[in-house]
Amino acid sequence: MTIDEIQALLGKIQMVKSEDQNIEVKAALQGAPHKLYDTLSSFSNQDEGGVIVFGIDEKNNFKETGVGDINALQNSVSNQCLEMEPKVRPLITSWHRESDDKNFLLVEVPGMDIVQRPCYYRGKGLLKGAYVRVGDHDELMTAYEVYSYYAFRNRTYDEQRVVEQADCHALEKNSVQNYIELLKSNKPNFATFSDDKIAELMAIYKDGHPTLCALLVFSLYPQVFYPQLCITAIRIAGIEIGETTADGQRFIDNKRIEGNLSQVLEGALRFVRTNMKTGTSIDIITGKNKEETEYPLMAVREAILNALVHRDYSIYTEGIPVQILMFADRLEIRNPGGLYGRISVDSLGKLRTDTRNPVLATMLEYLHITENRYSGIPIMREQCRQLGIQEPVFKDNRGEFCVIFYNQKQNDFKLNVTGLSDTELAILKMCKVPRSKKEIAAQLNLSSVQYVFNTYVRPLLERGLLQLTNPENINSRSQKIVVK
Repeated sequence: MTIDEIQALLGKIQMVKSEDQNIEVKAALQGAPHKLYDTLSSFSNQDEGGVIVFGIDEKNNFKETGVGDINALQNSVSNQCLEMEPKVRPLITSWHRESDDKNFLLVEVPGMDIVQRPCYYRGKGLLKGAYVRVGDHDELMTAYEVYSYYAFRNRTYDEQRVVEQADCHALEKNSVQNYIELLKSNKPNFATFSDDKIAELMAIYKDGHPTLCALLVFSLYPQVFYPQLCITAIRIAGIEIGETTADGQRFIDNKRIEGNLSQVLEGALRFVRTNMKTGTSIDIITGKNKEETEYPLMAVREAILNALVHRDYSIYTEGIPVQILMFADRLEIRNPGGLYGRISVDSLGKLRTDTRNPVLATMLEYLHITENRYSGIPIMREQCRQLGIQEPVFKDNRGEFCVIFYNQKQNDFKLNVTGLSDTELAILKMCKVPRSKKEIAAQLNLSSVQYVFNTYVRPLLERGLLQLTNPENINSRSQKIVVK
């Protein structure tokens, strides 16, 4: 890190008076902190890594105290890095500020490759020594988060596990035979194998029992064995769960959608179509009336299908259904299991992704339910553009992936600005209705209200895109934030 970069970083910390996703500050005037493993672990377990700045006292309004014995501090940090598994190899930079004779130490922790994660403190062990960064603090990884790294590293495909409590009669025989015939016609070499051999090679059966993916595709009712591998769908009266109708109803509609994946997909689409607004407009080319839906059904279908195909099917999540939540202003589709492998939210639809459930995806491809050509995200975006609504927002939240469709037409809510992140756009959408700082943080699934305010809300206030409902009394308990 150069001198200019150090000065800029220190200036940023003093301006926002907060840590963030990639910055941690430590006071070390009286000696080296003895426990850095939580931050070393969390920074190592995220792609962009992070920087630990020694010489700033967070508990004293981020006062720049400088550090004491800089050599002892550096040795302590280096030793603690060696206690991690895998070992952390940071870039350590010291800087002496002559203007006030203060020393600072900056430790740049690189993000580890995903196949090396999770990085954890050996003294605590894997399940108690692996951390993840959430906003401006470090949280212990869940057992599922630890497992997800190992599943990717070891290529563990949970959709192919054997369902030992089921036998061959659990699958619909004609459906299985139709799939085998499709395989034979598309893979000529398969014609030399027996049907039983093909069923084994393509993970339909193992050891006389059906696999989970086969059960999901070829059984008429997989929920006999896995009751929660379904979709729960609700239409909510307002824009938040808990709001009610005039007569006190929490849900306008509430359904549990079951069956095999094809049936669940069609049932989910029927639910969305039934509960969304529709209208008519005049086709400028034909002059005829055409139906106009609140959400683009093709995009919604892709999102639901992605949730079913790419959700996590491990023992950690088999008790969690896919959710469809229809609010007054948006449609959310949530599935257990965050993004898989090396893909990030920013690269969705741009790069080919690792496939969490390859056999399941192949089955649905041959049955013409999905294309399996990585076209789902671009289709969603294009369909939203054609309908004139905002492109879908994608969120990857610690073991859950969420797709959000907003239903307001873009020309009803124009933002004459550029360079806004998905999070900033989501806040602007959210604040069409006045919100408190706590409500905004909760919607973003971040626990630190101050971090959310300093990182996202304050810049939008300064740009004039948001305003306070009570600017004369900034610290008012009833203070809300709303679009200007």
